[in-house]
Parts: sequence; structure tokens; C-alpha cells
Amino acid sequence: MSPDALEKIVPEVAVTVIASYGVWLQVRERELFMSYDDFPGLRNAPMGKVLNVREPTPGHLLWPDLDVVADMEINERLEQFSLKAV
Repeated sequence: MSPDALEKIVPEVAVTVIASYGVWLQVRERELFMSYDDFPGLRNAPMGKVLNVREPTPGHLLWPDLDVVADMEINERLEQFSLKAV
């Protein structure tokens, strides 16, 4: 299989771990942690809905089944922002 063909089947965003304290994502070459404390909409969601994540625009994640939206920059530096993402 050619590298170009492989790129087409590997998702840009993938949930890699669903843990008791949050969700780990692989977003292109970056690894990102989404804490349930900061994103409570992911906490008790069915696995299939948590796995259905997209990046509709660069740097923004969307779980369409859960109505959860996250900004990657804010998530990586939550302690620097006065508002928490929900």
C-alpha cells in the first residue's frame, strides 16, 4: 500500500484511551488529554459516542453525538484561561 493510500485510511483524530479520569486523543502528530473534570460531557457517554470525534476546523474538536466542542489550544493551557470548556 502506498503512503498516500495509507494517509487516507488513518483518521486525523482518534481516541486512543478511555480511562476513568479522562480521554486521550491522537490529533495528527499531537497527543491530547481531555479530563472529565474539564469536559464532563464525555464522562458517562457511551463509548461509541466518545469515539465519534472530528476536527471540523484546525484546532477545534467536535463530538457531534454529545454536543461537546473543544479548542485544542485552550485545553492544553486550561489553567491560563478563566473560563473552562464544557
